[in-house]
Amino acid sequence: MSGFDEETIEFARKTFAGPIAFLKSAPSLQFIPDADAPEVAFAGRSNVGKSSLLNALTGRNGLARTSNTPGRTQELNFFDVGEPLNFRLVDMPGYGFAKAPKDIVKKWRFLVNDYLRGRQALKRTLVLIDSRHGIKDVDREIMDMLDKAAVSYRLVLTKADKIKASELEAVAQSTANEARKRPAAHPEILQTSSEKGMGIAELRAAVIEAIG
Repeated sequence: MSGFDEETIEFARKTFAGPIAFLKSAPSLQFIPDADAPEVAFAGRSNVGKSSLLNALTGRNGLARTSNTPGRTQELNFFDVGEPLNFRLVDMPGYGFAKAPKDIVKKWRFLVNDYLRGRQALKRTLVLIDSRHGIKDVDREIMDMLDKAAVSYRLVLTKADKIKASELEAVAQSTANEARKRPAAHPEILQTSSEKGMGIAELRAAVIEAIG
């Protein structure tokens, strides 16, 4: 499923076991840090489990804020990995949350679009898909935008422990089939569970692979 060798997995584990620190939140592009390190961004629908996955990825419970209120992340949050700085993780605002005010949704959309389209340091975007629901139209909107902007991305299934193995296999297959039809998508998807730790080692390796 992952295609990563043990050496890459172990290197990724050691990297994420090292220093990781919150750098800053950027409510608009004028506040984003200088593009002085490679970046890997995390995008996904509100309530897809993005903050939990970031915490599992980094092995730190409180790095990314989790909330029972979907749409809490309304800014681009930057995290420095390594000392000296090796690369950055970028936690993007969740999308597709119907209860958010329209002006807030519009602001998020502009912020996300502008960042994804114009960021030279961005090496890959990880688009998170809830295993229980599969790819939705709001996910396709982001994927369409990434395809048009020629920004490399990879689909990552979250909450894989929440459905039966047979259902997960079907969702994974249909997700992979869609990924292969898209010009900027990585052909292989990842299956993860932040609760059970499933696929976290592979996800770390995928981040390391993306920054080259």
